[in-house]
Amino acid sequence: MLKRLTLLMVLGLAVASAPRPSRAEVSAIAAPVLKWQYGGCEMPYCERGWYSSPAVADLDGDNQPEVIWGSYDVVALNGANGSLQWRAPSGQRVWPGIAVADIDNNTSLEVIVGRSGNLLTVYNGNGAKIWELNPFSGGEVRTLAVTDLEQDGQKEIIVGRGSGGSTRQINVFGTGGAVRPGFPARRDGEPGYGWGMYNENVAVADLNNDGYKEIFAPTDTHYITAVDRNGNQLAANPMYGAGKVWSQVGVHVDQAADLRGYANCGTEHRPNFANAAPAVADVNGDGTQELIALGDVYNCNIGDPDGDLYYLPWILKFDRTRWSGNGFDWTVLPAPEPGSGPLSQDYEVIEYGVTNTVVADLDLDGFKEILYPSYDGRLHAFWLDKTEHGNWPFKVPGTGIRFAGEPAVVDIDNDGKAEILFTSWPESRNNMVGQLHVLDSLGNQLYAVNLPAPAEGQDWNGGLGAPTVANIDGDADLEVVVGTAASGVVAYDLPGSAAARILWGTGRGSYERTGVAKDPPTMILGAVPSVRRISHGGTASYTLKLTGNLPGTTTFSATVPAGLNWNLTPSTSSVPGQATLTLTDTHAQSQAPGRWYSVTVKATNGPTVKSIVINLLVDGTPVSIPRIQR
Repeated sequence: MLKRLTLLMVLGLAVASAPRPSRAEVSAIAAPVLKWQYGGCEMPYCERGWYSSPAVADLDGDNQPEVIWGSYDVVALNGANGSLQWRAPSGQRVWPGIAVADIDNNTSLEVIVGRSGNLLTVYNGNGAKIWELNPFSGGEVRTLAVTDLEQDGQKEIIVGRGSGGSTRQINVFGTGGAVRPGFPARRDGEPGYGWGMYNENVAVADLNNDGYKEIFAPTDTHYITAVDRNGNQLAANPMYGAGKVWSQVGVHVDQAADLRGYANCGTEHRPNFANAAPAVADVNGDGTQELIALGDVYNCNIGDPDGDLYYLPWILKFDRTRWSGNGFDWTVLPAPEPGSGPLSQDYEVIEYGVTNTVVADLDLDGFKEILYPSYDGRLHAFWLDKTEHGNWPFKVPGTGIRFAGEPAVVDIDNDGKAEILFTSWPESRNNMVGQLHVLDSLGNQLYAVNLPAPAEGQDWNGGLGAPTVANIDGDADLEVVVGTAASGVVAYDLPGSAAARILWGTGRGSYERTGVAKDPPTMILGAVPSVRRISHGGTASYTLKLTGNLPGTTTFSATVPAGLNWNLTPSTSSVPGQATLTLTDTHAQSQAPGRWYSVTVKATNGPTVKSIVINLLVDGTPVSIPRIQR
């Protein structure tokens, strides 16, 4: 592109009468389109659905993905049309997300399910029961995760007990349902405090980078049980007292109470972790992961739930200390937003809002944000600066009280700004329905699509669990799959999502349900500087910078207008990496009042293409226009 002009380089211009539009007003994201509904129902009836998030996998090796979900029965559905492929019946409800993994190293996938009635069941890809057992002495299995604890190629199943009792909350099973030595934990007689795990209360990851994963389990107390792969409790930093383990160090709002060992109830508050699912992520990109635990803060002079005040996140390191880094200090918690108290905790009015942690980099700045729904009827998103940006927190719209479920986070159009997808539910009355919501990265609502009407015999519908974003039909675009309270499984197409980046694509981050999401491959192209000025016949150089984690080789190219010679070296790079673009003006005479060039530079790595425009002014005079002040 070539233009003759007198250049005005505007450094800052504020116009009060023309406010900048929000991203929601200019979004190119298309609305979700209903694909199929009432999946798994035996119409006109549907089983009551709970908080389980669907999974998507090719269970039978036919290269056609199935959608797997549990209400009471577990069903596998044809992804293309929602038709039933198999059903595994049960009279016990499914609370945690369905896990899918090859747990016996036979190259085929198994379906792992936790249920009420103290049941843990493993099915093969055809829905036949492989084994079933009672992992505890009683209670409900609401906590379920599957992972390889020690990178030996053998995946273990981790479950948590949803019932009272101060020890034996966590159990781990290996091949054939054998209890792993050292479990259940905490063991009887060991130090520490704990109780039941009434949501998906576990995160499993390697926080100290030793090649072995740890298990972090907040319980129905203000304590967190943390154990290694063999059930041994993790040591806490000596600042909390010599020889203490995690489950002996109470969590409080104020660090001073943590160090003291107790709260002065009435003036100092502490959380309860009964209904909050944790997550693990490297929040600042330094190669070390942190635990992010949400707590229901209450006035302990009144008690829980009557004294409940708000939910807040804690960021904790391997030694249980509070995290800080990159100028961010989480030894002091964020201030709660006004209106953060519970709207209802009466399941006869509206089903409980459970609070699941999601961690994702919404704006591709290298730092992760913390998202969670709360009993205040809002979806929150905290940046590491301890504030909620833009339109966050987002209040769920609709008649009466509405709650949000755990969100999925997907950069649908791969523009570097993520979208947030979640479902909501209404009060339990009058055939009201919740919605599938799509927000932009700053919490502006792009779309809200009503979920289907409740099936016969039920008087409301909504989505209590996290949606799952995956390709369920083999076409270019992704779909979003929702398990609902009263319309079975529902699927929506996401037009224009072929190049999407999935940051947190299902409940608890993956089909292993560990509270960890693998960072998607990313590449960002930038230039320093992006604008230069030279005299005719002169030369200007620009440093092209690649950042991200995309594997493979990236090739640089440039579209350069006539009148310039150019050189780009090196022509290829890995990510991260850099190259130098040199532009030389070919004119022998002055180009006054100025000649403006725009050069498009591309970086190509397989199907991923990033482009930027850099600019060059020859013989022009930059003029700075001062900012207009009111």
